[in-house]
Amino acid sequence: MQLKALLSVLPDVEIHGDANQEISGVCIDSRQVKSGDLFIAVKGTQTDGHAYIDKAVAAGAAAILQSEPLSDTPADGVVRARTADTEIAAGIVAHRFFGEPTRRLKLVGVTGTNGKTTIATLLYHTFRAFGYKCGLCSTVCNYVDDTEVPADHTTPDAVTLNRLLGQMADAGCEYAFMECSSHAIHQHRIAGLTFAGGIFTNLTRDHLDYHKTFENYRDAKKAFFDSLPAEAFAITNADDRNGSVMVQNTRATVRNYSTRAMADFRGQILEESIEGMLLQIDGREVSVRFVGRFNVSNLLAVYGAAVMLGRERDEVLRVLSSLHPVNGRFEAIRSPKGFSAIVDYAHTPDALENVLTAINEIVRGRAQVITVCGAGGNRDKGKRPLMAQEAANRSDRVIITSDNPRFEEPQDIINDMLAGLNEEQRAKTISIADRREAIRTAAMMAQPGDVILVAGKGHEPYQEIKGVKHHFDDHEEIRAAFGLPQE
Repeated sequence: MQLKALLSVLPDVEIHGDANQEISGVCIDSRQVKSGDLFIAVKGTQTDGHAYIDKAVAAGAAAILQSEPLSDTPADGVVRARTADTEIAAGIVAHRFFGEPTRRLKLVGVTGTNGKTTIATLLYHTFRAFGYKCGLCSTVCNYVDDTEVPADHTTPDAVTLNRLLGQMADAGCEYAFMECSSHAIHQHRIAGLTFAGGIFTNLTRDHLDYHKTFENYRDAKKAFFDSLPAEAFAITNADDRNGSVMVQNTRATVRNYSTRAMADFRGQILEESIEGMLLQIDGREVSVRFVGRFNVSNLLAVYGAAVMLGRERDEVLRVLSSLHPVNGRFEAIRSPKGFSAIVDYAHTPDALENVLTAINEIVRGRAQVITVCGAGGNRDKGKRPLMAQEAANRSDRVIITSDNPRFEEPQDIINDMLAGLNEEQRAKTISIADRREAIRTAAMMAQPGDVILVAGKGHEPYQEIKGVKHHFDDHEEIRAAFGLPQE
């Protein structure tokens, strides 16, 4: 594509040099630049891409897009272009370069603190069950129809994301479903994309190490709905007090869902066990293989989005009844000795509360709930004591252990969690820094009928320690502790 055509999508671009030359690729990482590429210098949270312009030129870049003022065209012959904000421009330019994929497929974004992965993944499986080719961009994995593409971030950088969406459109995908993290929204990684719809799940404390205040975190999520086009839909959780805030300035068609009150999409639990639930959704009964009120909310979001995308309600419910839980989200493993373990990604106080509430509603005091949990290092320290409190309030026994300590000492993180407990809560709590040993100890404590919650890592097959990811899978560790063969 010619540089002139590529940059024509920007409203305020200044160009020094010949803009008629062909561009073979778009990069925001100087280490990935190849001959003929356009390098976009973005001022990120860690580094400033302007400091790497010379490296990009040396690697063969044909043109540079920057936000810093331009001088005369340099003797190296590389075209220089300037726009006010390259962070926003990166997504817009990448979307153009990869063939404007969101004009060729319907893209639905899911944002909120908890439930993003489950909702996006279930929508992907739902529409594949309808017979469509679909794409998925999630924390666990990305898919171009049925081809797996490993995921490194909840939402990739703007260039990677548009390349992925371009692959989906080129492969004939008619729909794509993606998680939209607060980081990605705030950093404009989704700039330039056209969404057919957006879903809000809930909002609780998370990522305050980045956003600093809850209000900033909330406003980052809200910005996604503010930017939706008038022809899109916005589905919000009426059970969350922030749900109405998210859509108060949107141009999209607004719908809501609820497990407690009247709503456009309403659901309630009729029966529940560790294997699943019998639900009533819009007056229709449906059996699902999911557990917990929070999963009713997730399923209502999927149901609502499918209806808004034109599917018949009965057809959607039929597919929902056949779906399985997402990897690392309330996955049950049974011990031959009569107790069970639940693997869940819960890594916020609210998520821990939701999962433990669901478990307690099933157990109903007839057996013990044993919780194994920790907190991530180099992240929001304020939620650590809150997580310990939620675990102690809703469990009979608690084992505080390591999660991903990153560059912190595991015992320091554990101490931060223990500091939130009163004397009564401490009496039911022990700490074991070694996560493998903590899981084994929980298995030794358990009696028939008990439920062990192993929370925090879910789908992650590693522990991150001092910058190195070591293989560690909660599923494998539980099966080993239970004396079960590995799958």
